[in-house]
Amino acid sequence: MTEIVYIRMRKKVILEQWQELKLKDIAYISTHATKKNSLENTPIYRLSKKDKNILVIDSFLVIDHLTNEYPNVEFQLLGPEQTLIKIEPRKKPTHPVIITFVWLLLFVGSAMTIMNFHYDVSMQPVQQKLHFILTGVENEYPLWIQIPYSLGLGLGTILFFNHWFKKRFNEEPSPLEVEIFNYQQDLQQYINTMENEMNDPRNSS
Repeated sequence: MTEIVYIRMRKKVILEQWQELKLKDIAYISTHATKKNSLENTPIYRLSKKDKNILVIDSFLVIDHLTNEYPNVEFQLLGPEQTLIKIEPRKKPTHPVIITFVWLLLFVGSAMTIMNFHYDVSMQPVQQKLHFILTGVENEYPLWIQIPYSLGLGLGTILFFNHWFKKRFNEEPSPLEVEIFNYQQDLQQYINTMENEMNDPRNSS
């Protein structure tokens, strides 16, 4: 009786160095077969410097290799069709001076952006006019409007991005996280297409 093995490729695998890839490194397998441990430790590919930092392993090549190794086993693929391998050597922690410089740069840039926006839309004359409408008195600096507005601007930004340093306020992703996720998905799809050797026209023959 033919044994059935279900394979689900991992979408992305990040490694710190070039190494031998086994089936368990790039895929999940489910089976009642007695050879499960042997299957998981089956060598699939040996990474080397010629692969550089990105490699795409196609499920077709994996199943073809496994079929040759285990002719009496039927392999069925579920889920993703490729696994993206990225080599990312461990990086040294960023120096505090660099972190401080970047933080100051972003802080000053953000402050200038907000101030220029308020100047362009004439925010101060608007607040002065609002103060006059509500009180009938002219005031160059209506602080009872400006202070709550400034606090609300900062609080609204924090709630919008759903972060206060590393603290999250709820389980929902922020708009920025959604945009980053969409970008990463598009990037991974592009890499899976362009880096996959099976999509190379030179291999069609």
